[in-house]
Amino acid sequence: MTSSADTLVFGASGFIGRALVAELLRRGRQVAAAVRGPAEPLIAALARTGVDTGALTVVTTDITRPGLGLPPGVLPAVRDVFNCAARYAFGLDPAEARAVNVIGAVHVVEWTAALPAPRRLVHISGYRVSNTSGDDDYDRLGAYEASKQEGDTAVRRRAAELGVPLTVANPGAVIGPGQYIGLAPMVEDLWRGRLPAVPGTARTFLPVVALDHLTRFLALLPEDPDATGRDYWILDDRTPELPALLRSIAEHTGVRAPRRHLPVPLLRRLPRALTGADPETFSFLSTDRYPTGPADTFADSHGIAAPPVEEALRDWADHLVATRFGRTGVPAAPHGFHGIAGSRTWVVGDRAAPAHVLLHGLPLDAESWGPVSAHLGSRTLAADLPGLGRSSPTGAARERWLAELLEPVTSRPLLTAHSLACGPAVRYARRHPDRISGLVLVAPAFLQDAPRRFVRDLVAPVALRRMPAARLATRVGAPAGPALDSAAAALHRPGTARRTVAALRAARRDDGALRREMADVTVPVTLVAGASDPLAHTDAHHLTVAGAGHYPQLTHPEEVARILLHAAGERQP
Repeated sequence: MTSSADTLVFGASGFIGRALVAELLRRGRQVAAAVRGPAEPLIAALARTGVDTGALTVVTTDITRPGLGLPPGVLPAVRDVFNCAARYAFGLDPAEARAVNVIGAVHVVEWTAALPAPRRLVHISGYRVSNTSGDDDYDRLGAYEASKQEGDTAVRRRAAELGVPLTVANPGAVIGPGQYIGLAPMVEDLWRGRLPAVPGTARTFLPVVALDHLTRFLALLPEDPDATGRDYWILDDRTPELPALLRSIAEHTGVRAPRRHLPVPLLRRLPRALTGADPETFSFLSTDRYPTGPADTFADSHGIAAPPVEEALRDWADHLVATRFGRTGVPAAPHGFHGIAGSRTWVVGDRAAPAHVLLHGLPLDAESWGPVSAHLGSRTLAADLPGLGRSSPTGAARERWLAELLEPVTSRPLLTAHSLACGPAVRYARRHPDRISGLVLVAPAFLQDAPRRFVRDLVAPVALRRMPAARLATRVGAPAGPALDSAAAALHRPGTARRTVAALRAARRDDGALRREMADVTVPVTLVAGASDPLAHTDAHHLTVAGAGHYPQLTHPEEVARILLHAAGERQP
């Protein structure tokens, strides 16, 4: 069976290759995606982007074999070839690295040379690779970088011998959704408080390029005859030097940035157990700059512009935190950090016109409302309270924070709060009745007796910070899952467990005042409690969730969603 594909992408299941396939399909190209394993993961990933895959053919290849494992004549119409295939990892065996990055890359050149009318081979190299004189010292550089250096030289030589029209792309550190290697581990260490010093010097330059800009650039290369035989360093020369880059991400996410530096020669001498990094990664830490002029000219001539680098870094940081650095899927709702009342607050959902605003209790975060949101079928807004979950602390009162959170909202949402968050929700409802349609209080702590056993057990910050998600689930009496995984991960960060315990200890101080203030709320109020966690300090009518405890939104999300929809006057979806 032959294909009408005019473009072949090797390494199509990889980070760059997958995005490039999507970009080419959007441009109306007939694309053959070469993968080594099953096709289903690539097709599913493309479907999530919304791209039409009607013009896609998936072929199984192995570039380490001569002929690539492709039957002769199966892709007769191909004229553009992109080699995005590479073995990208540190600590590789040299033979394993060479098999793909050198031998495989040469096989792609030879296969392209046998095409009836090849227009272009675009080879993805690297910003550090093509900036050298071909040094491929495996002992000094490590298997990954040395094999890429050797492969770069071998590809150029073989393409010249066979007359293959070649363009070499040298991208910087690629950032964007799905990128969890390269710079990402350093960002994770920063986020988790495990980066005591910046590696390198004050002038260390680690240039980045946004994935969407890179793929637009790559897709255009074969269409420009002047790009034949050229090299392009595709990176943003405006990338802040590494200390400033880390400060920018730290400011955006509300964490502390390290002020000290560790020179690379010292890092190389330290044990890996201390640095937490493979020594190979240190070769990327340099003060070198790169010849970006031709790439900038090409981009300008084709009307493509890279997004502002600081914006791209912030968006990527939001993605990393949302997915817990690749450990979970990408949330469907908008998500990210916002400056609210002095806190870098983690916000999920529609901040403009939500139908429901959902506030979490302790020791949880906004993810605790995920199971309920899935049943609501309408726009929701949730946020981590300041100093809790992924949000940084603030000196402002929680009711002021809530007022600023809801300041951009143009709808009149139903405000729902759980446990500790019921306090600021009551005070907001009392002062701003015109901004919300009603108030739902789930397990309001100020209407209950003394904290349950799980609260008494969580008075030691050290124990709480070390608590795994499974144990946390047992303590709160809720099923294990993404909500408690997220809560446990947040508690493991410096300061969050301590602030959670402080909030638990202070939770009862305003009980009397809150009971009096609730009596002055003029919007409709719905009280909800689990059957085994009753309300003790109210005579008001309240709804009881059978079989539930303090966390009905986790144990009985469908029932809680039904209550919220009824309170909001909505129908069950």
